[in-house]
Amino acid sequence: MYQYNDIDRRLVQERVVQFREQTRRHLAGELSVDEFRPLRLQNGLYLERHGPMIRLAIPYGQLSSRQLRTLADVTRRFDRGTGHFTTRQNLQLNWVSLAQAPDILAELAQADLHAIQTSGACIRNITTDPFAGVAPQEVSDPRPWAEILRQWSTFHPEFAYLPRKFKIAVSGGADDAANVRIHDLGFQLVRDADRQLGFRVWVGGGLGRTPILAQVLREFLPWRHVLTYAEAILRTYNLHGRRDNKYKARIKILVQALGIGEFARQVEAEWAHLKEGPATLTEAEAERVAAHFATPDYDVLLNLDAGFESAKRHERAFAAWVARSVHAHRVPGYAAVTLSLKAAGQAPGDATAEQMDTVADLAERFGYAEIRTTVAQNLVLPDVRKRDLYPLWQKACAAGLATPNVGLLSDIVACPGGDYCSLANARSIPLAQAIQSRFTDQEQLADIGELKLNISGCVNACGHHHVGHIGILGVDKQGQECFQITLGGAWGMEAALGKVIGPALPAAEVPQAIERLVDNYRQYRRHHERFVDTFKRIGPESFRAAAYPDDNPETELKKGIANG
Repeated sequence: MYQYNDIDRRLVQERVVQFREQTRRHLAGELSVDEFRPLRLQNGLYLERHGPMIRLAIPYGQLSSRQLRTLADVTRRFDRGTGHFTTRQNLQLNWVSLAQAPDILAELAQADLHAIQTSGACIRNITTDPFAGVAPQEVSDPRPWAEILRQWSTFHPEFAYLPRKFKIAVSGGADDAANVRIHDLGFQLVRDADRQLGFRVWVGGGLGRTPILAQVLREFLPWRHVLTYAEAILRTYNLHGRRDNKYKARIKILVQALGIGEFARQVEAEWAHLKEGPATLTEAEAERVAAHFATPDYDVLLNLDAGFESAKRHERAFAAWVARSVHAHRVPGYAAVTLSLKAAGQAPGDATAEQMDTVADLAERFGYAEIRTTVAQNLVLPDVRKRDLYPLWQKACAAGLATPNVGLLSDIVACPGGDYCSLANARSIPLAQAIQSRFTDQEQLADIGELKLNISGCVNACGHHHVGHIGILGVDKQGQECFQITLGGAWGMEAALGKVIGPALPAAEVPQAIERLVDNYRQYRRHHERFVDTFKRIGPESFRAAAYPDDNPETELKKGIANG
């Protein structure tokens, strides 16, 4: 992974000193609330429902074991012992003290961590595939390009005060595990007819109040132009993006207003002034950064490990975990492992300081001291020998990190919601736990199969509910917490926005409605058909009738649906 140099460390440490003085002045009454707001946001500090929350950056979701131990220590000392991993691959602490925020940043700096640009109208944390570098079907490792973009965008003076926040994702494979289509700007690694490496460029995506999927801006961009072309896009947005209405300030609104053709024309015109300029990448620079992501010194192993295969045959619980949590690796004899942060009764994405320490231990004992965070709010160990999977599973079980539900219904993605967030209309966490409590049988979950359920506490959509197979949005109806249900969303290259199927339901009625939706799917699915595919095939009507039985008495509606 990337190693900070003296320049990196000096920049981060200078920011800590600067923010410490800003905080002192605010607490002394020398900076008003309004004057302090942009300064704290630049350092990831929010004032939430119960007090300050700080969002700590995890660039492209990659951590060393030492860094994860630092996060555990900060969580233990400055919070209440639990941190929340977000859909942006960052970590949030929800119970910090404003006066101690500079101390937190100082502790982070010692481990080459920070909270820079985790908030504000700037380029936010750049995300990528959690299996980057190890996925068998990967076109190329996206991490070096994410790092190059991180270095370019950090403290970029021209883009420090954009019309609104700006999110970039870099995808390494055709499956798009980085979800570039829901980002302001997405770079998807591809090869042209001559096998030359470059990017398909996507622009204008985003969820929130106005969900829109990104469109292709350029089919192929040679890799050496990634910074100059990104700069042309940001300049076009910075010049024309609306600043009079924050609800219409995202780049997706500009792209829709101009049309993708006109937006592309303006970007190309701007790029004409930047192309082949100082920000054009050289092979030497690309190789310098890529060297930080060099392949580990893997053992030479057979792809088939007898001990691993025997354990699967004789230990049913282990086999169930392998089926959901163990993923193919490009190197024979190795696997990538997802550690679930979705145990029953646990807030989705939450991990205790003790669990973080355990994951760091596992990464050192069974891997190469590296951990990844995911947009689905779990953790990944990218390089585990197959012969070590059984002992790893035993230790993960003991730490509550081996629930075999990855990709299943109880692997719920959810924002912190109204329990913490001052913007939320409803509480996401209790609803997630109530739904989980109805789906605890592992055989039932396995039978239901792949089903992504996402919950957001408000229209800002931090839980990505629009792209869940089942999406749930918290709304306020005359002071009552209610939830709107959408169906048919999808991630990756098959990305789709879910459609609302009916009126919002009171919180107490939602878990039962989810049960009815799942039962409806199981009634009409074909062999090995996923929930989302059944929904696409038969349409929303039978699902709507299942979710709202009182409004939809039994009719001839369902006849013939099973045959599509």
